[in-house]
Amino acid sequence: MLASQLLHQLSLELEAVYEASEARQVSRIVLEDAFGVKNFSRELFFTPDDAVRLEGIKKRLLQHEPVQYILGEADFYGLKFKVDQRVLIPRQETEELVHWILETLPLSANARVLDIGTGSGCIPVTLKVKRPALDVFAVDISEGALEIAAENAARHHAAVHFLRADILQASEWPDGLFDVIVSNPPYIPREEEALMPPQVLAFEPHIALFTQNEDPLIFYHRIAAFALERLSKNGFLFFETNEFNAHAVMDMLKVLGFQRVELRQDMQGKDRMVFSRQL
Repeated sequence: MLASQLLHQLSLELEAVYEASEARQVSRIVLEDAFGVKNFSRELFFTPDDAVRLEGIKKRLLQHEPVQYILGEADFYGLKFKVDQRVLIPRQETEELVHWILETLPLSANARVLDIGTGSGCIPVTLKVKRPALDVFAVDISEGALEIAAENAARHHAAVHFLRADILQASEWPDGLFDVIVSNPPYIPREEEALMPPQVLAFEPHIALFTQNEDPLIFYHRIAAFALERLSKNGFLFFETNEFNAHAVMDMLKVLGFQRVELRQDMQGKDRMVFSRQL
């Protein structure tokens, strides 16, 4: 059987739980990352063990488990990150946020950078890999997430300083000033839980998804308050948002006195990133 034929066959089966384009994308990830398929026009030789493994993967996919958790890895900005159910799966939109930060910082910058709610560590590790001169820090409330993030930093030889902290508690705020503060915080109210896709709701960590009360901007408010105290002169604040709260986040920052508040859309044309500067 050609690899392309297996790709087609697996894609059709996964359409039971995915849209056609996503089913094909997931199938390609499985064949490339789990079985090393590089050329889909070539004959594919599966051992009996390979066939058993593929059936196991397919069964888990049909139960809505994300392919990244099944394989234990996710792609992010050209790097491979270890992931499991202790951390959110890195998204493409977050890659775009990282790209905006790298665009903004001079190539020679040795800035002090803080990522709040780091999860897998994809943001700080990528920034450190791409700009080794940066002094990079990251915090999270979850010990499990910090374990994964530290593993990813070690995997990519990135010297990132990790700290457990609850950013909602001022007594736990990291010390010192930072030139860049970045965060992709929880912003989904619990009342919207039923609207979440099953593969997200059943498998990804709720602490990283949902706000602790019904204020979807609670983390943005607290991080902005932190930035007012700990962002250096001419420092940068970057937020990832969703398309429904981006303008509310911008308005909040303007009221607090932040300058040059800007919005950027993602590749899908959705309002997903907010930038501001402390002058």
